[in-house]
Amino acid sequence: MRVRAFFALAVVALSLSITAAVPVRLGLDLRGGTQIVLETRDSPTAEADSAATDRTLEVLRRRVDALGVAEPAIARSGDNRIIVELPGVQDPREAADVLGRTAQLTFHPVLGVAEPGQAPTERPEERTLPDESGQRLRLGPSSLTGADVDGAEARIDQQGLGGWFVGVDFKDAGGWADLTGAAACAPAGDPTRRVAIVLDHKVISSPQVDPSVACRTGITGGTTQITGSFSRPEARELALLINGGALPVPVETVEQRTVGPTLGAQAIRASAQAAVIGTVLTSLFLIAVYRLMGTLAVLALACYGLISYATLAALGATLTLPGLAGFVLAIGMAVDANVLVFERAREEYTTRRRKSLRSALTAGFRNAFSAIADSNITTLIAAGLLFFLASGPVRGFGVTLGIGVLASMLSALVVTRVLADFAVTRRAVRRRPRLTGIAGTGTVSDWLSRRSPDLMRHRRHWLALSAAALVLATSGIAVRGLNFGVEFTGGRLIEYSTTAPVSADRARDALADAGFPRAVVQTSGEDALTVRTDELSNAEEARITETIDDLTGTAEKTRDELIGPSLGAELRRGAVIALGTALAAQLLYLAVRFRWTFGTAAVAAMAHDALILIGVFAWLGKPVDGVFLAALLTVIGYSVNDSVVVFDRVRELWPGGKTAAAPGRTPFARVTNTAILQTVPRTVNTGMGAAFILSALALLGGDSLTDFALALLIGIVVGTYSSMFTAAPLAVELHSRGTQSSGFTRGAATRNTETP
Repeated sequence: MRVRAFFALAVVALSLSITAAVPVRLGLDLRGGTQIVLETRDSPTAEADSAATDRTLEVLRRRVDALGVAEPAIARSGDNRIIVELPGVQDPREAADVLGRTAQLTFHPVLGVAEPGQAPTERPEERTLPDESGQRLRLGPSSLTGADVDGAEARIDQQGLGGWFVGVDFKDAGGWADLTGAAACAPAGDPTRRVAIVLDHKVISSPQVDPSVACRTGITGGTTQITGSFSRPEARELALLINGGALPVPVETVEQRTVGPTLGAQAIRASAQAAVIGTVLTSLFLIAVYRLMGTLAVLALACYGLISYATLAALGATLTLPGLAGFVLAIGMAVDANVLVFERAREEYTTRRRKSLRSALTAGFRNAFSAIADSNITTLIAAGLLFFLASGPVRGFGVTLGIGVLASMLSALVVTRVLADFAVTRRAVRRRPRLTGIAGTGTVSDWLSRRSPDLMRHRRHWLALSAAALVLATSGIAVRGLNFGVEFTGGRLIEYSTTAPVSADRARDALADAGFPRAVVQTSGEDALTVRTDELSNAEEARITETIDDLTGTAEKTRDELIGPSLGAELRRGAVIALGTALAAQLLYLAVRFRWTFGTAAVAAMAHDALILIGVFAWLGKPVDGVFLAALLTVIGYSVNDSVVVFDRVRELWPGGKTAAAPGRTPFARVTNTAILQTVPRTVNTGMGAAFILSALALLGGDSLTDFALALLIGIVVGTYSSMFTAAPLAVELHSRGTQSSGFTRGAATRNTETP
């Protein structure tokens, strides 16, 4: 006990020090800003391999630094993707333009003016481009490139006559002198006396060489000016591009997310309120049911929250909106391990007549360990799949969920045990055992003992009911279809906060008149408007924003998400792979830990729960997006948790895997029924603890968290039902048909060998 107490104290102390010293990094969806995901593409002269992506990242880093954004972040993702985070940038158009342009700066001699109607030349050493006024020039091969530029700076004519220009310094003065010296040999006014400066295949300036410049001598000193009636922002942007250098390969924006600071602040406030209210309700529930042990569990939950937060900070993880929801959700999941222990301790003290509270509590921890380990490992499988197969905020959810599961096991098996062992050794507690909450059987157990329902007697009726519910729910997929979010379809989603309410029909008509007849418009409340379209350019997005602004008086853009079609298709594939892998991984784990028939029954129940959840969202018209995918995989983990607890009890009550025909043995259906009745108190209490948290999220968490919480509430109800009335009856049916394996895996429970 002393070693365990010292370890718990050390972990809590370390967590306190980390929490005080290291702040958790907030994602852009919580603090506001823009995230842009760029993907490198092959060009005729270069392949977008890993080395080219690394060089591109360094160029982009210089450009991001030049933008002057506080605390920017730029990182590589995979072989050819780069993620750029720009906190505080609410209008991403300028940033996206600066980052995405290849900035191929070249300097060309002018060979003459193209005649009207003359087709562009196909000779590789010559090209035809319009100049600033639209006159088409024939240009020779480039003499200098952006790589020859030493630096550029936006300047203003001190006399105020020429306006803004860009001063350029060359690394090699001779190259610029040769180019301008050749042009100076042409007479004044001749087009061939001009030098064309081309940026991204566009002539940005084509000045004539000054008459004072001598033929073959050119402009010496390696310095020149790029003029072109620039405004100050245009001159600064051009100087930035030149200084940043040319990208080795072209890049394409495949994802862009913008969140306003007010929306991020609201999300943090709503989640904090949900966490406080949900945790208080859960704490009161635990104290009411388990009294002293419940109070100690609440203290352990506080330690759980501290450990989880400190772990996030120590790992440098980014806390996103779904991640914050996962953090809050894990508080409810942390209740499960404590409930399992307390229910087993109750059984030991009341049914098996343990002589002391401490021995009952010790046996409760020992007997509950198998179910705690199995149920948490299955949740970790779901969290791991989210991390490896998902991306963006959903991946952050997987991180926080995984950390939460590990922290909950630590708090329940170490912190709770230290506190409980200390409490039950006090004389005042030993004299009043009912104060502990484990000296009585509980209301639910008493009711079940009086009624003793035979649930497995009508197992085929339960399976028929499950099948009917499955057909009813999934018919919504065929009738209504799935409302895929832009993450899966590609396109752009923009959310506005308006000062005056406006109907969706009116906004839809206005956008159709503006040239966007296929825009999908939805309202949320009186002051929120969401527009979803196919992929848009930034200019088209500006036109939509202007239309909404004119329609509502004043509209503030609170969210802007752009997903390229290639990324949308990739995310769809990833979602299917994640779901398929989740089912396969759960089946494999359960087949190893239990019988393959139990694994089959549990996976069938998981598929049942997942399809019902998808069908309900189809009927409700709710979006199926990345946040929904996180909720769906969490429901899969929760569903198998309940099935694992039931099957763990069946394994305990049915040692050795004897057949139902063996003389003196209780029929398998009756064993399964007994296991369900014994685990119902745990299922009810755990579900209630999670329901408090999720209800608070659903009521206070905002639109995205409301859908997330709704999905999990549906999952809890369906998962609780399916563990008792789908997985268990199916396992009994498979057993009765003689499809079970030869026995349980090695190491099956041997702590209780009596038949029920």
